[in-house]
Amino acid sequence: MRVTQSMLSNNMLRNLSDSYRNMGKYQEQLSTGKKISRPSQDPVVAMKGINYRQQVTEVEQFQRNIGEVHNWMDNSDAALDKATQAMQRVRELTVQASNDIYDEGQRENIAKEIRQLKEHIGSIANTKVNDKYIFNGSNTTEAPFDMDDLEGSEPPGNDPVNIEVSSGVKLQTNVTPGNVFNQQLFEDLENFASALEGDTTEGELGDFIESFDGHIGNIVNERADLGARMNRVELIEDRLESQKVSATKMMSDNEDADIEKVITNLKTQESVHRAAMGVGARIIQPTLMDFLR
Repeated sequence: MRVTQSMLSNNMLRNLSDSYRNMGKYQEQLSTGKKISRPSQDPVVAMKGINYRQQVTEVEQFQRNIGEVHNWMDNSDAALDKATQAMQRVRELTVQASNDIYDEGQRENIAKEIRQLKEHIGSIANTKVNDKYIFNGSNTTEAPFDMDDLEGSEPPGNDPVNIEVSSGVKLQTNVTPGNVFNQQLFEDLENFASALEGDTTEGELGDFIESFDGHIGNIVNERADLGARMNRVELIEDRLESQKVSATKMMSDNEDADIEKVITNLKTQESVHRAAMGVGARIIQPTLMDFLR
């Protein structure tokens, strides 16, 4: 086969074009930090990248859900703590009033404080966080208790508020209001205040201690259940963080370019390109036009 000057020229130009294409690929990898910029460059890497990115996005959404769970549980625990303190004060006043050393005026003063504590507990029951009532079940837009008629209010909603914190895992974020704040609690507080203002004997006043101990026990039990769920949330949060680290690493290994390797390849290709240009200049023979200059 006869090799002509045009064949040599065409081969040189084709090789130079391939060399430019390779250098362009390496330059693009350095600029973007990614192995590919289009799915057509490597469909396998592109498909894996979509799956890994979806996994990272899902974990990040669960972490945002965990934040909402913390918001509910932390505020619920703080409210129950204040309710416990208020009920402990009610019990102290009940023990004091059960002694026969208090006269009628002192008992009336205690009755006033009991009613103030009742109002305080009612305001705790109507706690609103992020424009949501946290002690009315899933009905978060309506206050569970009427502050003008606490003992006559409708029972609060006891249905759970569940938030998904992991794939297929939902946790109850609220407490059961009926176990803590109910009409019986406010009725007992009002009856005790009325008894203090009446002719009730010390022994009859002492009977309220058992009732208030029961209400305090209900609050403590609900806080214990809430604390157990809070511990589980922390375990799930740690697991989500580990999943995010693993998924992010897999995504990075799949689509991020090895910068050191890319720089080496670019330098190598640049040397090859310069050598190809030098060899091409020697192979192509001078033409008649070169002698006419």
